[in-house]
Amino acid sequence: MSAPATTRSPQALRHHYEVEKELAARLRASTREERTALFGRLYGELFERVPDHPRHTRKGSDQARERGVRAQMRLVGQVLKPGDVLVEFAPGDGWLSNAAAATAAEVIGIDISDQRDLSKPLPPNVRHVVYDGYHVDLPDACADVVFSYQFLEHLHPDDVPAHFELARRLLKPGGCYVFDTPHRYSGPHDISRFFTDSLDCFHFQEWTHREMRRVLAAHGFSTTWVFRMGRVQKGIFNLLVDALELLLLPLPHKLRRALCGRIFPSVALVAVRDS
Repeated sequence: MSAPATTRSPQALRHHYEVEKELAARLRASTREERTALFGRLYGELFERVPDHPRHTRKGSDQARERGVRAQMRLVGQVLKPGDVLVEFAPGDGWLSNAAAATAAEVIGIDISDQRDLSKPLPPNVRHVVYDGYHVDLPDACADVVFSYQFLEHLHPDDVPAHFELARRLLKPGGCYVFDTPHRYSGPHDISRFFTDSLDCFHFQEWTHREMRRVLAAHGFSTTWVFRMGRVQKGIFNLLVDALELLLLPLPHKLRRALCGRIFPSVALVAVRDS
């Protein structure tokens, strides 16, 4: 998740940064086989060693969480139609899955552990599947829409191709992968941002729109549309976004980050699976 403005002390921030940097280095150096077990274990260690981690302290009210869900629904709702099957990667507490169930015929949440908010009743058309980060027991072409929010940046760089291949396998031809991930120009978006311009912690990669489009095209998603101003933008608007990124590229990092905090907080795209 993106790092917000903070009231934490400099000492607390430094402790968080050093712990997460240490754990991220272990994950970055791991093999694919090791990551199956290591990912969840290292996050657990982070939350244990950093007692004031925002995961503990920034639970937020139900109203705040509902606002977040509405914002995500505005994104996925651009392509989700009544009767569709929605697959959500990393659903977390499951609030978005539950909200989408009012439209979708079925919602399938896929995560490395079950983190659902058990205080909320589970709609009958929602189910959750725990997977190892690579393989999931679902049939090919079972989904009309795949969705993830603030998830892709946490993937190990070696696992990004496998993730998009999995998303492509699950989608029907012409189906859409809808996602939001932090934009590189306004980052780093994790705890690294308080100490360095590099990604030292659990955000392993952040992308521009142009960079993400290239990744998507390499994995069977050659048509992409940007989500801006509250709706999916097709056609020339995408060229304008790419051109603006090119214009901003030569700027010094700190100036570019300051300018892009509002212009490019994230990369929000709809990627269409090739037939």
